[in-house]
Amino acid sequence: MDSKKFDHFRKKLMEKKEELFQTVSKTEQYGREADEDSTQDIADKAANSYTKEFLFSQSSNERFILQLVNEALARVEKGTFGYCISCENEIQQKRLEAVPWTRHCISCQEMQEQGLLEE
Repeated sequence: MDSKKFDHFRKKLMEKKEELFQTVSKTEQYGREADEDSTQDIADKAANSYTKEFLFSQSSNERFILQLVNEALARVEKGTFGYCISCENEIQQKRLEAVPWTRHCISCQEMQEQGLLEE
């Protein structure tokens, strides 16, 4: 992969990183605000609890993607970006455009989802 493509993906990853960081921060703030709401009604407490659980699961997923983005940025810096971390084959350009933080080629991703690939 040439340096122009590395720069393109670095920019995409940095934008995604900033977007995820903002979203995680907002989600954490909403969760804290839900904690501060001192409602007395049991239905309101249940709704607040559900909201907190929803925000927590959303935040957890975004944190995981943020970790993948950071790992992808590290691979850009090392010059290994664009290659599957399992089989070391080049990842298709279309896949990288769609999911630039991907770690696996399509074949290895399918194997990982089936539990056939160790991390």
